[in-house]
Amino acid sequence: MRILFIGDVIGRPGREVLAAELPGLRQSLKLDFIIVNGENAAGGFGLTQAIANDFFSLGADVITTGNHWLDQKEILSFIGDDHRILRPRNLPAGTPGRGAGLFETRGGERVLVVSPIGRVFMEPQDNPFAAVEEELMACPLGEGADAIVVDMHAEATSEKMAMGHFCDGRASLVVGTHSHVPTADAQILPGGTAYQTDAGACADYDSVIGMDKFEPLQRFTKKLSTARFTPATGPATLCAVFVETDARGLAARIEPVRVGGRLKPSRPAL
Repeated sequence: MRILFIGDVIGRPGREVLAAELPGLRQSLKLDFIIVNGENAAGGFGLTQAIANDFFSLGADVITTGNHWLDQKEILSFIGDDHRILRPRNLPAGTPGRGAGLFETRGGERVLVVSPIGRVFMEPQDNPFAAVEEELMACPLGEGADAIVVDMHAEATSEKMAMGHFCDGRASLVVGTHSHVPTADAQILPGGTAYQTDAGACADYDSVIGMDKFEPLQRFTKKLSTARFTPATGPATLCAVFVETDARGLAARIEPVRVGGRLKPSRPAL
């Protein structure tokens, strides 16, 4: 199975590069399943139903989120009805929506997607490792699911790496989001799970993690908070992770994807 995981889409530039590049990637990489992290898609903060529908029309099968999942309050009106949109899995019981789901590809394969959020340097939530364990036990790789993808939305690289090793041999891919910078550590762990600490973002990289530079610089250099962060508006790079699985559902191949914008291109060859 060929899976593409696309990092945080940030504002209009991120949406535009996704619309420009995803249909071609879907065809050239012969993708079976596409996951998009959409928590920053609406002006850099949250997700609207119209944007979610645009992503699905482009070929996304699932949209994961993170700590900004609730920034657009309208999400409460639709997240409970659309199982393809996931909020963080380890939020308190009773939170609207769901944090994991089992989905079927066009070829009939089953993909479990789990979307935990980290606790280090972030607002503390329930234990993400316990939450992921529940999902892996309920739907084991090779039995309940043909592939399993874990989107570990976290600040600390150590917490993301720990999740990778925690799931090694039990998931197809563990990939980090939230930091918005693609890391250079794409690898297959000893047990067969593909791993990358952060997928990066779909964003203008002439920025501070996708945001216009002026306001972050004001805050860092002068301790002045003068305005809300807004997405940088230059040409964006689409950053993603491509994984091909074997008959067991473990990773046979992992490759970073970078298309457009300022970053050095990286496109898997089939």
